[in-house]
Amino acid sequence: MRLNLTRLFFLVVLALGAFCGFVSAQNSTQKAGDFIVHNFRFQSGEVLPDLHLHYVTLGTPKRDAGGHVTNAVLLLHATNTNGNAILVNLSGQLFGEGQPLDATKYYLIIPDAIGHGASSKPSDGLRAKFPHYGYNDMVEAQHRLVTEGLGVDHLRLVIGLSMGGMHTWLWGEKYPDMMDALMPLVSQPVQIAGHNFLWRRVIIETIRNDPEWNGGDYIKQPSHWHLILPMQQIMVNSRARLYATAPTREKANELFNNIVSAAQNVGPTLVNDANNFLYAYEASSDYDPEPNLGKIKAHLLSVNFADDMINANELGVVERAIAKIPNARSVTVPASDQSYGHFNSLHPDIWKAYLIELLQSSS
Repeated sequence: MRLNLTRLFFLVVLALGAFCGFVSAQNSTQKAGDFIVHNFRFQSGEVLPDLHLHYVTLGTPKRDAGGHVTNAVLLLHATNTNGNAILVNLSGQLFGEGQPLDATKYYLIIPDAIGHGASSKPSDGLRAKFPHYGYNDMVEAQHRLVTEGLGVDHLRLVIGLSMGGMHTWLWGEKYPDMMDALMPLVSQPVQIAGHNFLWRRVIIETIRNDPEWNGGDYIKQPSHWHLILPMQQIMVNSRARLYATAPTREKANELFNNIVSAAQNVGPTLVNDANNFLYAYEASSDYDPEPNLGKIKAHLLSVNFADDMINANELGVVERAIAKIPNARSVTVPASDQSYGHFNSLHPDIWKAYLIELLQSSS
């Protein structure tokens, strides 16, 4: 259990990166690529001469008589992971023959968001001189990849996990005529505030105040901020599973040390690069889909989980949002001894029945 928690918390992309070769072998149509957007202008006014957007596709696009793709599905990952996390955690349950997102029927598009994976990010060389991006920049870049890079002007479905779920809400209101269905998981369509804001701010300020951070212009990775990462584990995992993993003071200390040690032992240009981590958490500062939710036309099914510590589902904000959208409903899955808190999004066996329902209702 301890190894599973640590993998899910921080090393899902890295520890299982080699597994993607296995996934590729199971999906002969899997292709990786990079799309470059020249002179990409961020909402801050900053410009990046070449914005590299990495992606993986599975399956083959099918076109109607007018040349429009009819079977494209966009899958969006969480904060500080990348498209590999989608492949590793969802492929076995969703992409196989006869499964809900069968890659022989659908054209699956899995991008690395700005600041993540093999897409442009601070650790590529610019460090703290990298443009400060927000969720709106990330969604615009995804849209340009899909439309300009891959020639897709219609999406059968947009599905996103956590940060990707928040991006899914934005996709629905920014491009309301472009998709049939939307499935945001473990996310809420309101500004990040309250406890969700506070723990993000703690991480941000801990990095900025690490004595080795040097304003982001460091050579050796700053390490003091890693001590705050067990707090992230508290937020993203279920209390029941954390207690099962660490039921004694000795085990809890061991878990704390394992989380910090795992962060310190990962290469400096990947997810735990301090600047990458900082930028990724600051990116949510422009997220506020609530005023434009009424623009969403697609069928939407929001799925959250009762034991998710990040999203306060008892506040009713999702239900308030759903009331503004014509073809929308929300589900909050009850907690159980088999659930994982915020990490339920990485276990499609818990929620794929709702995906099947959405695909049927929006066909």
